[in-house]
Amino acid sequence: MITSTKNPSIQWVRRLQKKPRFRVDEKVFVIEGVRLVEEALRNHWEVKSIFYSESLSARGRQLLKTYQEYKTQIDPVSLEVMQAISDTKSPQGILAVVRKQELPLQEPPNFLLVLDQIRDPGNLGTILRTAAATGVQAVFLTPGTVDAFSPKVLRAGMGAQFRLPILSMEWSQIQNRVVSSKLHVFLAAPQGGNSYYESNFRQPLALIIGGEAEGAAREAIKLSNSRVQIPMLEGIESLNASVAAGILLSEVLRQRKKVR
Repeated sequence: MITSTKNPSIQWVRRLQKKPRFRVDEKVFVIEGVRLVEEALRNHWEVKSIFYSESLSARGRQLLKTYQEYKTQIDPVSLEVMQAISDTKSPQGILAVVRKQELPLQEPPNFLLVLDQIRDPGNLGTILRTAAATGVQAVFLTPGTVDAFSPKVLRAGMGAQFRLPILSMEWSQIQNRVVSSKLHVFLAAPQGGNSYYESNFRQPLALIIGGEAEGAAREAIKLSNSRVQIPMLEGIESLNASVAAGILLSEVLRQRKKVR
C-alpha cells in the first residue's frame, strides 16, 4: 500500500490533476469515481494505472477485478493519499490514469459543434454531455476554452469525452474544416437572426456557442452564415452557455429525428 504523498507515482498524478500542459505532454488524464472508470472500460480506452482506497464500494471492487484481468497496474493507497491525489472533497475511493486518444471523425460530417472561449469547467462538461446525447459528431474547441480533459470537466461530462471526438483547434483550422465540409454555420446570438424553431437544422451544419464573458469572437462572426437566437422576455440579456447549447442541440435532434 502507498502511504506517502511523496511517492513518485503520487507526485505524478498530482501534477496531472493540476497542470493542463503536463497532461498534454504526458498524453494522459485522470478520472475519478466508479462511473467514469466504468465508462473508460465500456468505451475501450486504455487505463494505464488505478489507485484505490479502503473506502471503495463493492461495485468498485468488482471493477478492479475486471481490470486485473487486463493486467492493469493497480495500487492500494491510504485514505490520506487518496485525498491528496483527488480533485474532490469526498473521493469515491478510486482514481485512474487514462491514455488520451483521438476518436475518428465521421466523414463527411453534418453536425459539428464549435465552442468558443467557454471558460467554466462545469459549463463545458455539461455541454459535452448534451452534445453526446443529441448526435453531435465532433466538438471543436477554440483558443481560450478550458481543457476538456481537466478534472472538473470530466466529472461534468459524465463520460462524454470517451464517446465524442473533441479537438482543440485554431480558427484557421476550424474554417478549413467547415468550408471543406460545406457546412452551414449557425452562430448562437442573444439578438438578431431567426429564432431557433424557425431555423433549418436539417441541413449539414456547424453550430457556434460563445462564452458568456466575451461572447462570440470576431472569427466566429466572420465564419458564420447566419445567427440563431432563443426568444426571451425583455430585460434578460442572455442565457447560460450550457443552457443555450442544450436548447439548440435538442432542437437539431428534434428536427432531424422528429422527436416529440
